[in-house]
Amino acid sequence: MSVQGTCDPGFSQVAEEFEVNLASRGEVGASVCVIVDGEVVVDLWGGQAAPGVPWQRDTIGHVWSCTKGATALCAHLLAARGELDLDAPVVRYWPEYGAAGKESTLVRHLLAHQAGLPALREPLPPGAFYDWKLMADRLAAEEPFWEPGTAHGYHALTFGYLVGEVVRRVSGRSLGTFFREEVAEPLGLEFWLGLPEEQEGRIAPTIPADPPQVPPTFYVRAFTDPASMPALLLANEGGYMAPGESDSRAAHQAEFGAIGGITNARGLAGLYRPLSLGGGELVGREHLQVMALTAVAGGDAVLAVPTRFSLGFMKSADNRHLPPADSEGALMSATAFGHAGMGGSVGFCDPAARMSFGYTMNKQGTGLGINPRGQALVDATYRTLGYQRVYGGIWYI
Repeated sequence: MSVQGTCDPGFSQVAEEFEVNLASRGEVGASVCVIVDGEVVVDLWGGQAAPGVPWQRDTIGHVWSCTKGATALCAHLLAARGELDLDAPVVRYWPEYGAAGKESTLVRHLLAHQAGLPALREPLPPGAFYDWKLMADRLAAEEPFWEPGTAHGYHALTFGYLVGEVVRRVSGRSLGTFFREEVAEPLGLEFWLGLPEEQEGRIAPTIPADPPQVPPTFYVRAFTDPASMPALLLANEGGYMAPGESDSRAAHQAEFGAIGGITNARGLAGLYRPLSLGGGELVGREHLQVMALTAVAGGDAVLAVPTRFSLGFMKSADNRHLPPADSEGALMSATAFGHAGMGGSVGFCDPAARMSFGYTMNKQGTGLGINPRGQALVDATYRTLGYQRVYGGIWYI
């Protein structure tokens, strides 16, 4: 499977790992992009987008939870402009949210997965995730699973509605419209929260991960305890997680701010490019520090492994000490922040290295973090930049 694109000679290690991914690590089709000091140094793609269909320069795909980084960025744009106070109660902007003991929930709790609403208890109707008002109303009425702010647990599917509704209330625009007008179009990104129909033919369908020999603890809990948060998260989702549904036209056009984004590696690296340069056209340096600072760390009440988040973004987490099924994390530098997506796609920036990174693929991995294919590309990038991995797997220069 041929590799196409461009790669600065100094970043040949990234190209080599990309080729190994396709040759021997189970990669089917993928793209990788690295930007340093604002200049693209790696822009590669290869493999198959679908059986018999080569991955092209303009191939795009579903990047799952990488979407959360785009959604969080929308909230931070409003905060940097003084239109949204991250330390204010959510009810200042969304009065209905104060029901069922949530009146003291802060906006930062939504961004840091501390809101206590990773799932809904009452069954959702088919297609619920395509009905924004329904989901916002149901979440506003729901009782939290824990007292907001006292713990953190990954809001895998609800994050987009929680943060996105605040963006909608403050800006007067839907999340997808705000992202398009304030981020994607000004930056020239091919990145959508709500894909136009004319772009549908460019998508590489998702190939689900092979069944793991030993599933992560999150899935064990989901399949053995129907009342658990993992079980409700996976089973009460209106059919979105049914085989093939996420590749439907209905799913692609939905403004699904948790896991619905569609782009490629160039789009992910481009999203984080201004942040790698100190905020650029998006936020100032002072607010960039707010975005990068770790807000929560430790045992995740939903994923059942340690996680670390800033306000809306993943931070480096090393779980290699855990049993193999739970050992995937996200090994980046201490100053980096971004987001991985289910199956292993990832986009992030490292302001200290003035670097942004994107990796997308169609064949998913089985773990909960950056899969070994993506991590190999991240590692090669950091090695090229002169970093060394120390202190619990985090990269330092």
